[in-house]
Amino acid sequence: MAVINRIAEFQSDMTAWRREIHSHPETAFEEHRTSEFVANKLEEFGIAVHRGLAGTGVVGTLHGTGKGGRAVGLRADMDALHIHERNDIPHKSQNPGRMHACGHDGHTTMLLGAAKYLAETRNFDGTVHFIFQPAEENEGGGRVMVEQGLFKKFPVEAVYGLHNWPGMALGTFAIRSGPQMAAYDIFEIEVTGKGAHGAMPHQGIDPVVVAAQIVLGLQTIVSRNTHPLDSAVVSVTQIHGGDTWNVIPEQVTLRGTTRSFKPEVQDRIEANVRRVAEGVCAAMGATMTLRYERRYPPTINAPEETENAARAAADVAGAQNVLRDPVPSMGSEDFAFLLQACPGAYIWMGNGPDTGDRRLHSPHYDFNDEALALGASYWARMAELSLPR
Repeated sequence: MAVINRIAEFQSDMTAWRREIHSHPETAFEEHRTSEFVANKLEEFGIAVHRGLAGTGVVGTLHGTGKGGRAVGLRADMDALHIHERNDIPHKSQNPGRMHACGHDGHTTMLLGAAKYLAETRNFDGTVHFIFQPAEENEGGGRVMVEQGLFKKFPVEAVYGLHNWPGMALGTFAIRSGPQMAAYDIFEIEVTGKGAHGAMPHQGIDPVVVAAQIVLGLQTIVSRNTHPLDSAVVSVTQIHGGDTWNVIPEQVTLRGTTRSFKPEVQDRIEANVRRVAEGVCAAMGATMTLRYERRYPPTINAPEETENAARAAADVAGAQNVLRDPVPSMGSEDFAFLLQACPGAYIWMGNGPDTGDRRLHSPHYDFNDEALALGASYWARMAELSLPR
């Protein structure tokens, strides 16, 4: 691995930053402490700081030694998850019920490391905007930043994102042109029947049985209503209803998520969720209401920017360690909103084995500090290669 020597020199500093952030996780739009930590570091490096986009977002702006008018954006997410950490480590979460279980503490730290190095060297011609984004998990902070004028205030020709990937070897990267991650939609189906005594089901309309049939019916959307070569997921993740053993409730609520890559598949899934739920309810004498929300679009990498990202990754890891055609993930990423507004690319960086429960969104996850210098070197080379002197 060709980690930049100067960045390797402050690896211990980055480890301390990362563990400080990990110890104080903050969830969507509540990243006040993290935001202040980031802004203070950027100012310490001599970088101009803009606060307040999407509430807790931070953008640092650094000009190179040349006079070129080109600019790129480098983005890291800052938020944590509503998970209670189960690690027994010195830097474990001090905020019960909140945890950096997806590595955003590492993402933030790697971009800070690149910012420190680039502020010292300024070996590029143009402007780099360091975008520290809140609320990636579920709440679409990327969308809010774009809506509040991210690219109007900080115009760029391209924007780049990165995510650590447990299960990929440390020192490797993966990127593909086109879809890298899926669209993320959610649904809620409220089934209304007629409550009754549990011993007298004939006197009611059992919404539990209706809901069970809907769950089974939803499985046919992928298996029987989606082209076999189109990727899609429909998962029921919550069932709520009833309060005691001997009462058939009046209502049952189903909640879940769907994933897809193509807009036409997304449209078909939504229509079929409604069709299945309405059909089952009509057949069994119940009624239903459906709430369906399209949360995140698919993450689509632009061809030219994909090549730029792959080139920067190869520069620090070697071309043989950059996988160019990874299988897209059915996970989602709100960096997709930035890519809808500006050409760019999103890359995965190996974070080592995901043995045991040390995978993304696990209460036992912890970012691999050995990856910090490599990730910061990737960001630094991305800036230098995108804006050559």
